[in-house]
Amino acid sequence: LFIADEVITGFGRTGHWFALQRWNVQPDILSIAKAITSGYIPMGAFIVSKPIADALQDLPPDARFMHAYTNSAHPTASAVGLRNLQIMEDEHLVANAAAMGERLGDAFQQAFGKHAHVTNVRHLGLIAGLTLVKDASTREPFAASDGIGGKVARHMREQGGVITRFVGDNLVFAPPLVVGASEVDQIVEATARAVASVTEG
Repeated sequence: LFIADEVITGFGRTGHWFALQRWNVQPDILSIAKAITSGYIPMGAFIVSKPIADALQDLPPDARFMHAYTNSAHPTASAVGLRNLQIMEDEHLVANAAAMGERLGDAFQQAFGKHAHVTNVRHLGLIAGLTLVKDASTREPFAASDGIGGKVARHMREQGGVITRFVGDNLVFAPPLVVGASEVDQIVEATARAVASVTEG
């Protein structure tokens, strides 16, 4: 049984409606949420394959899977989800995520692929990340007490107008699906300036 969690990666984030489509993989159960409504209203769901649906339906009534919550099938959340998906289709946001994701990934590789203090530059559509290290050739990390990731993120926010998340010395990027080329360039430029300022003094 293959259960896939696409709560973060689903609905265009990776440049496909679902990340597993990149590898032509179909799970038995798919969990989804958040991006169904672009976060405008809480909503979550799961999708099952036909064999699983049939197996559940074929059980005798007293053995059937029962799953219900007070707010299940909420009409407002459903309406927002449907409208959000229509906007994503009308404005070609999945295709934009694919194109801008490639621009972001290529620019990060160019800026940091051989950087003395950056390793593990990665991206998949509009999800990207990089790891800050004391020495990229040996992957020696900065001391946790140095708080390098936080300092870089703060510099990006205060000097570059870009807000990003950091986890230790990992910088994590997930621009909105409507992001444009100039904004992608701003993200990369702000990151490069911040990394240089913090790691090279």
